[in-house]
Amino acid sequence: MNHCSRRTFLRCSTTVALLTCSSNSVLSAPKAGVKVSDEEILSQCEDRIQKHRFGDGMLTVQTADGRPAANARVRLEQTRHEFLFGCNIFLFDRIKDAALQEKYNEHFAALLNYATLPFYWPMYEPQRGQPAHAHAEKTADWCVAHGIACKGHPLVWDFLDPRWLPRDFEEIQRLSHARVTDCVGRFAGKIDRWDVVNEPTHLGRFGTRLGEWAQSLGAVPYVRQHLETARAAGPRATLLVNDYRVDTPFYDILDQLRSGGRLIFDVVGIQSHMHHRVWPLEKVWQVCDAYARLGVPVHFTETTIVSGAFLGRDKSRQPNAFADEELWGESTAELEARQAAQVEKFYTALFAHPAVHAVTWWDFSDFKAWKRAAAGWLRKDMSPKPAYEKLRELIKGRWSSKLDARTDEQGGLRARLCYGDYQAVINLANGAEFKKKLSWPRQSERNPVIII
Repeated sequence: MNHCSRRTFLRCSTTVALLTCSSNSVLSAPKAGVKVSDEEILSQCEDRIQKHRFGDGMLTVQTADGRPAANARVRLEQTRHEFLFGCNIFLFDRIKDAALQEKYNEHFAALLNYATLPFYWPMYEPQRGQPAHAHAEKTADWCVAHGIACKGHPLVWDFLDPRWLPRDFEEIQRLSHARVTDCVGRFAGKIDRWDVVNEPTHLGRFGTRLGEWAQSLGAVPYVRQHLETARAAGPRATLLVNDYRVDTPFYDILDQLRSGGRLIFDVVGIQSHMHHRVWPLEKVWQVCDAYARLGVPVHFTETTIVSGAFLGRDKSRQPNAFADEELWGESTAELEARQAAQVEKFYTALFAHPAVHAVTWWDFSDFKAWKRAAAGWLRKDMSPKPAYEKLRELIKGRWSSKLDARTDEQGGLRARLCYGDYQAVINLANGAEFKKKLSWPRQSERNPVIII
């Protein structure tokens, strides 16, 4: 990677990845100066989705004593994707209007199977020794009850110090690691995915005490020690390192996070906030191909496409990561239609790439959205925008499976299904009906046996 400059990283990495990872790509290595259009990439997506998101297998229905259930009618309907379709859930139990909160919750659970919960240290623990575990617990419990997997974001980020954080580096280190241990251990079984370190490529840019300490260590040691602490606290947890940079500095940090030659994190987190310009799909696949070389899944952790116009900058406001000086207009019908079309293209390209295992939107509603932009899939009144409806059509329709067929004399039934969980209804010739659940996984043999 070092031979590529920042400017040429994507071009270089694409060429290498497309030549060496042919199982992950169908495009040929690009010729210098040749652009691949969105239309050309989209024309390949359906075949790639069928190849990478659906799989064949044999389902067998047997009675409790091992006899085959011949000529049984089997109806399958997908209840949950293995692929994680998510959003941050920062407004859960935070909306004063009960009717709006109910709509927010209802629309979230109806579409998504993945939620990012807030763990920003200054807001999570405004008073030393009094972390907001109760609210996180309540949110996680609701998510688990609705079949929604949870991720905590972020455990470590040098953006803003808790006001009470001391200046002594040794004490900062102790407190930071204690927080990681507490959160990962406390929520094991409910929150088992963590953005352990957020944005390690620009340590110290915020002028915080946490950032000064991180800078004194260097990016790789700083990230490494927190990953090791998180792993000790949650041996089965999925650990991410997350950044908005998709060029050489981020890749180089990740590539050095190894022990015995193996990476010590589980997932690459890629931010893709596109308030001002939506990535061309060529860039989407270039980024996916480049980071797939690390050999771990890629999650798009923070994705934004807006449905309101950029109005300029308010120079009277001090910019920061949560509410900077940008001014944004309200959502409009014309821009909502554009947002929906862009969302469909972006999600289709990601769902077609085998390295990508999750996509998280940022934010679910325009109400209190980041940058005060019209970034949600819901309007401020919690009514769904066309983007929400389009994603529901894809996630619950075109990218889901249903089956209605009969078993053979041996009780078997061949099927090709989208990876995920299913509800099965089995009807026997004698009129008996059984309801069962089954899984159709990506990474193992798909030969489930249903015992009735």
